[in-house]
Amino acid sequence: MSNQVFITKTASFLPNFPVGNDEMEDYLGKVGGKPSRVKNIILRQNGIKTRYYALDKSGQITHTNARMAAEAIRTLLRGMGKERVEVLTCGSSTPDQMLPSQASMVHGEAFDYPLETFSLAGVCLSGVAALKTAFMSVASGNSRNAVCSTSELVSPLMLSKFFEEEYSKLIQMEQNPILAFEKDFLRFMLSDGAAAVFLSDRPAGEKSLEIKWVDTVSYANRQPACMYMWADYTPEGRFQSWKEFSAKDIGERSVWCIKQNVKLLNEFGVPYFAESVKDALGRHHLDPESVRYVIPHISSMYFYGRLADSLKEKGVDLPTERWFTNLPTVGNIGSVSAYAALDELVRTKPLEKGDRILLLVPESGRFSYGTVLLRVC
Repeated sequence: MSNQVFITKTASFLPNFPVGNDEMEDYLGKVGGKPSRVKNIILRQNGIKTRYYALDKSGQITHTNARMAAEAIRTLLRGMGKERVEVLTCGSSTPDQMLPSQASMVHGEAFDYPLETFSLAGVCLSGVAALKTAFMSVASGNSRNAVCSTSELVSPLMLSKFFEEEYSKLIQMEQNPILAFEKDFLRFMLSDGAAAVFLSDRPAGEKSLEIKWVDTVSYANRQPACMYMWADYTPEGRFQSWKEFSAKDIGERSVWCIKQNVKLLNEFGVPYFAESVKDALGRHHLDPESVRYVIPHISSMYFYGRLADSLKEKGVDLPTERWFTNLPTVGNIGSVSAYAALDELVRTKPLEKGDRILLLVPESGRFSYGTVLLRVC
């Protein structure tokens, strides 16, 4: 028989100060020395008013990914006494290095004693994968507690200096010198930050959140990669690793940057999202009416209404009146978003024993989705 698992504390860390829409290119820079032609269109659609960058205006990094995770963990553990953490799970799509693992780096930043670590890769779903790993550790009796952190440092990847070579090449070829929409789309959407939650086999404090279940699914068998980095598609449509590119091509095609196939996302992202939610609720026999709060991770407010409509079409009654998002004020922090929203929800909204909170997390990397049910106790 598995143990019950409780989230007994939440925390988040957002670096520096909120950055308004008019200030973004002061931090990220202007490609070719000119303001983006599509920035305002993208911002109108995504609904984001402020976000956080671990950068200063000279483009220098102020906080590493591992440090932001450690800051969230330090906030999490503050005032919790001398209980030792037994397991650390870390999710991120943008670690500071390819080797060693993200969890090893966060462990070194945040703890002064040995513990068991797990690193979970991916895109937005890496945070849910880290939570499920921590959940299974406590539920199985492998550990009495665990800390799950998720963190993203994406702004340095969006600096204009990384696109200048591609921009110059377009001018030399007498092509329209405008950065591809698939790249600009993400430059003005993504944000930096970290969050952490403490999992235990017993509740603590006035209110804890029991993790009832964590459900994930991948539809990678259905579609090609939609969001990718250090890779690109050839003109023939073959997905090609950076390991196959020449150094010259890597620069001229900005292979290292994050790219999004907007057409693929627009066609399949929301329908698969709604399908995954319906299937998860069905597997766990959860009546949507019993859910008080829904935290949907959406990359853009453009998808807010579309997701609500798609859920309704599939017979899932989760009206937006019950939804909670802080996307307009903190930006899209990828794998961190759902946990930063949960932290804010816990701090700012009334919670009563028995309330159910549903986390809905999509990942457009190759279309994977996570659904998490929490119950206030």
